[in-house]
Amino acid sequence: MRVVLAALLVAVLALTGCGVTRSEAGAENRRLRMMIPNSPGGGYDQTGRAATRVLEDEDLTGRFEVSNVIGASGTVAMQRLVNERGAEDLLMTMGLGVVGATYTNGSDARVSEATPIAQLIEDQEGLLVPADSPFRTVDDMVAAWKADPGSVRIGGGSGNGGPDHLFPMQLAAAVGVDPTEVNYISYDGGGPLTTALLGAKIDVGTSGLGEFEGQIADGSLRVLAVSGEERLEGVDAPTLVESGIDLVFTNWRGVLAPPGIPDEVREAHIALLEEMHASPQWQEALETNGWIDAFRTGDEFGEFLREQDERVARTLEELGLL
Repeated sequence: MRVVLAALLVAVLALTGCGVTRSEAGAENRRLRMMIPNSPGGGYDQTGRAATRVLEDEDLTGRFEVSNVIGASGTVAMQRLVNERGAEDLLMTMGLGVVGATYTNGSDARVSEATPIAQLIEDQEGLLVPADSPFRTVDDMVAAWKADPGSVRIGGGSGNGGPDHLFPMQLAAAVGVDPTEVNYISYDGGGPLTTALLGAKIDVGTSGLGEFEGQIADGSLRVLAVSGEERLEGVDAPTLVESGIDLVFTNWRGVLAPPGIPDEVREAHIALLEEMHASPQWQEALETNGWIDAFRTGDEFGEFLREQDERVARTLEELGLL
């Protein structure tokens, strides 16, 4: 497979005139760029760097140039991706948060404009509280929420329309709290969210738990519940369903390329990620990070993106945010 992929990439690069000839480089030496639409340490950053590390370590491609493009909950990076139309060396990690941010920030750069390459993972959300929080269980939180929705300050590492925002809105509806009364505060990624939780600026944090492993391990943060169908290994917390709440919610992350790339390049990118997905090192990354394997590529991923786009738009309209 690797020999075929190498030949395909070399042929594509020669045909499309991007300056690399057969004598200069094979697929294993091809340099690519990975753009990450949030700050270092965030969920997109973790996923993107894990993927590039596997691709490099498995000698599937050359060294990646990884860059964090921060701003407007991912829409600055999304606009840059669209602006680099036809760029054959550029990929970008993204997910549900970027889909929502394009709406709430009024961006013209929609994910549907880009070239879908692959969905990589799904990730559960968790309800996080400081060690000294009066909320010992999710039932405690829900009771306080129902009594006075605005008094429970909920923070997330994404803006309106992102997973950390959509999750508490759907949770509120599931437990009988009006989502329009939820006191949600947005932070730019896991780092600022951690600071807000430990500094008692918010009462509850909603986010993927991979960014908080250290604080969970040392006991400075506790997990009230997780949002997936099954418990997370290594996290001492029930699912919402176990807690009597009829809700399963997962975030997801994937990879896009700019619009306007040749079909041959699109297929080469897909083949590259298929090899990565099949590697033992990627399977180890899934287990280490508690990610759910949700691999799909090309047109199937494109259809999924269209469904997610419609889902987010519908939810934001119901909340009066569009």
